[in-house]
Amino acid sequence: MGLPGRGPGGLGAIPKVRPKNTGATIKKLWTYLQRQRTGLIIVYISTFLSAVISLIGPYLIGKAIDEYIIPKDNNGLMWLCMMMVAIYILGSIVSWVQSYVMSGVSQRTVLELRHDIFEKYQQLPLKFFDTNNTGELMSRTTNDIENVSNSLNQSVIQLLTSIITLSGSLVIMLSLNLSLTLVSLITIPLVLFATRQISTLTRRYFKGQQKHLGELNGFIEETIQGQKVVKLYRREATEIKRFKDINQELNTMGTKAQIVSGLVGPVMNAVNNLNFALIAAIGGWMVFKDLTTVGVIVSFLNYSKQFGRPITELANQYNLIQSAVAGAERVFEILELESEYTEDEGIIFSNDMHGEVTFDNVSFSYRHDSPILQQVSFVAHPGQKIALVGPTGAGKTTIVNLLTRFYDIDEGSITIDGLDIHQIDKNHLRTNLGMVLQDAYVFSGSIRDNIRFGRLDATDEEIQTAAKLANADGFISRLPQGYDMILQAEGSNLSHGQRQLLTIARAILANPSVLILDEATSSVDTRTEMHIQEAMKNLMKGRTSFVIAHRLSTIQDADQILVMNGGRIIERGNHEQLLAAEGFYYELYSSQFRRVV
Repeated sequence: MGLPGRGPGGLGAIPKVRPKNTGATIKKLWTYLQRQRTGLIIVYISTFLSAVISLIGPYLIGKAIDEYIIPKDNNGLMWLCMMMVAIYILGSIVSWVQSYVMSGVSQRTVLELRHDIFEKYQQLPLKFFDTNNTGELMSRTTNDIENVSNSLNQSVIQLLTSIITLSGSLVIMLSLNLSLTLVSLITIPLVLFATRQISTLTRRYFKGQQKHLGELNGFIEETIQGQKVVKLYRREATEIKRFKDINQELNTMGTKAQIVSGLVGPVMNAVNNLNFALIAAIGGWMVFKDLTTVGVIVSFLNYSKQFGRPITELANQYNLIQSAVAGAERVFEILELESEYTEDEGIIFSNDMHGEVTFDNVSFSYRHDSPILQQVSFVAHPGQKIALVGPTGAGKTTIVNLLTRFYDIDEGSITIDGLDIHQIDKNHLRTNLGMVLQDAYVFSGSIRDNIRFGRLDATDEEIQTAAKLANADGFISRLPQGYDMILQAEGSNLSHGQRQLLTIARAILANPSVLILDEATSSVDTRTEMHIQEAMKNLMKGRTSFVIAHRLSTIQDADQILVMNGGRIIERGNHEQLLAAEGFYYELYSSQFRRVV
């Protein structure tokens, strides 16, 4: 978990790209599919057998007409019919094997895709999540990958079957009658032209549809989370109107995609019917002229249908294929983003950090035209308590963001124990930093597991000790299941103060060298705050601690107070020194005291 960004607009956003080449996207998908080689081999074999069996049928029908039906050979016809029944039963069995294995291949493929995109999320810097909508990212992980799954499960088999059926039908048609084969090929250029024109539009529309769907998911997720605020300010009608607008954009784009892609099927059917009529007319004339037999024409008509059927079936699935390609593009946009862990592995301390933190002329801006920190310098010696105070937007949280390397500085340097933090392994750096955020966040699961999040190998005794230090053991013990109580989403079955105590216990359990407290006691009552302050004094012994505070009464014992305003440190010293100076800190403290009085 990272600290919430303060105004980093524009950084880390997913780049807007034009729709990519379908072939390039399929090639990327193939890198996942080819990992299922055994399954694909079985699919290839079963698809080949299924297609061959389907090609045998029309030939046997033509043979039955010429050799058994016209000569009225009942015995021969019966044996041929039994053979055809056996062949079609075998074909059904092979088709079932084909579908069964392909389902496993497609599910394992999207399993790896989901794993990779979630793993990528864990590797992306905090600024990425500050600037991208949560619902949009969830849509890429669920809806887009589900579209890929559906397409793999249906279209891969259809594509393989189509290639074999088209090739086999063409070879057999050539062997039956060259003239009729040439007639059946007349409509192929028309098919290719229509498909090309329609595909150009559908790819664009389906990409837009997936984009608007992600925006809609993001809006729904945001509105549901903010229902208290929506109801408090009576903005239900406003939110409904905003939803209607976004939903209408999705509807418009989806309608265009479906209308355009829906043209493929009717166009293909019309072309195939035209082709069938031409073959029937010319074939009938050839029979009258004794240039061929009725059986050959019947077989040829069946093969011409089989020749056109794969194109028609692919056309009918075209919207699914285009939707899957658009979804896959959006997934690969995430997978191709640069991880924050791409740099060479840095130094890992052989011993624990001592915690001497130095900021030397540090400047930083979320946007180049809007500096947040300007020439900030200070030294925090091991074991010192450093308080950061100042008005909202002064840069207090930004200092913590830079120390944890959630963001990297523009100028200057930050060192810990004399070593630049860019030279320290990022995972090791954060392992030695304990953090308690102002917004207490807990996960679904037991209270025990939420505290153990601070150190996964902690024993139950260590968890309970950490809870006692955070003064959380008291309320936990009074719960029906104690430490095994299951928390609902975002800990909604606990008060905000109780959730804050759990996050404090989590930080205590992590046993960090440097402790960061962002208004850690802001959501607890006065009595609990006093207990926590006492526990924190013991916890902070021997540890460098940074405390972001708005209530100045909580940091009067700080070794050094850094007063910030406008991205600069304007005053520094301890509580007594700053009061005696009667400057900015004095005004802040006096205004809070007057409000209390």
